[in-house]
Amino acid sequence: MKPLIPSRALAHLAGLALLLASSACRSDAPQLPSPGTERGSAPLFARIEAERGDAACDSDAQCHTIGVGAKACGGPERYLAWSSKNGDGTRLRALVAEHAAARRAEDAKAGMMSTCSVVPDPGATCAAGHCQLRAGTNGPGGTAPVAR
Repeated sequence: MKPLIPSRALAHLAGLALLLASSACRSDAPQLPSPGTERGSAPLFARIEAERGDAACDSDAQCHTIGVGAKACGGPERYLAWSSKNGDGTRLRALVAEHAAARRAEDAKAGMMSTCSVVPDPGATCAAGHCQLRAGTNGPGGTAPVAR
């Protein structure tokens, strides 16, 4: 009586199984960063949004805009409305500068190019107790549309 699977085929199957099992144990798989060690522009933008808060205001005089991000040809990608009612914006400006540097580094690494179009500052106004970009330029969250 002949075996159902020849010994040579059995050896190949065993080798394949061993290879698959050992590849599942590799240590170079992508690792999630530990909290507080995230890098790049996304976590910085989240910190910018947190610092900006709800942009509460009592008058237009408390509403300002700040250019966020960095286009390959220079200038910001978009604008955010923020309020000086509860702070002078020093920390916000520092985060925005750090975010712009991260965006430039990401663009350089990815070889990003830009349309070199200018994103105009839309200005900000106080409406319903919150600073927002002037009418006609509002995107979600009080941001002007992103133009790379």
